Amino acid sequence: MTSYTIPTVETKNLILRAPQEGDLPAMTTFFASDRSRMVGGPKTPLEAWRSLLGRFGHWAIMGYGGWHIVEKASGAFAGWTGIINAPGWDEPELGWVIFDGFEGKGIAFEAAMAARAYAAQHQGVNGPISYIAHENKRSRALAERLGATYEREGEVVGQRCQVWRHPKLEFSDTALTTERTGQ
Repeated sequence: MTSYTIPTVETKNLILRAPQEGDLPAMTTFFASDRSRMVGGPKTPLEAWRSLLGRFGHWAIMGYGGWHIVEKASGAFAGWTGIINAPGWDEPELGWVIFDGFEGKGIAFEAAMAARAYAAQHQGVNGPISYIAHENKRSRALAERLGATYEREGEVVGQRCQVWRHPKLEFSDTALTTERTGQ
């Protein structure tokens, strides 16, 4: 385990920040819904709490992890994104969850672009995969918009899924040369 700080990343419309205890009600609502089935849900309120706490542990152990997404205009907690890796997984995954009511605003795209660029530039994770449930058409469309391509069939959390590969980003010194981070 290493010492860590969860960085804050700002884009034009979003703040990617560390999870906070005040995020629990929105997480509990999300994990109680059928929408959460694509990320291991539904979950009980206690399991939602453990999920929130697990985000800190992931940063501490792996040196990277997930951010909670805040919409600047409203100040609302809109979902999460970031790079995660669990025992038994093939490699680090770029994932995203956007809460009900925040879809269709470009939040997932802007947040995932920023998380992917930050991970490549600062955390040594470049060209991650995304595990996407077969029925999750919105996530497949987002992966394509992010430049990812279908790679193969896979399994995560005991469920069959598709594995999508994100492009490796190129950097010149510290400047991102092939992509924008939404800033």
